[in-house]
Amino acid sequence: VQLVESGGGLVQAGGSLRLSCVVSGRTFSSDPTAMAWFRQAPGKEREFVAGITYSGSTTTYADSVKGRFTISRDNAKNTVYLQMSSLKPEDTAVYYCAARRSLILVVAARNFNDWGQGTQVTVSL
Repeated sequence: VQLVESGGGLVQAGGSLRLSCVVSGRTFSSDPTAMAWFRQAPGKEREFVAGITYSGSTTTYADSVKGRFTISRDNAKNTVYLQMSSLKPEDTAVYYCAARRSLILVVAARNFNDWGQGTQVTVSL
């Protein structure tokens, strides 16, 4: 399974970015997979940002991004998105896409089996 993130970059505070994660080697329609986004800032531990169940019917967010970020997925395209709005400097981090072969959504990084290489998001003042 390969996960490839894209869409990161440099943006001013208050701006928006949309991250994408394309999954190959697994077909969502036949292999239910919960997906999530994590992030890791320099000197900090990797933290959960947002997650979504296979069907997309359930999503969950870290308190720090609730109301600003939206996770979604297109199972026909094997792709997960993270729409980020009202970005703050404290959102600066490497953002990782993660997959877990399960119908159940969890938030602990240790429960995710597959990871992307990460995409850098930098928010300037």
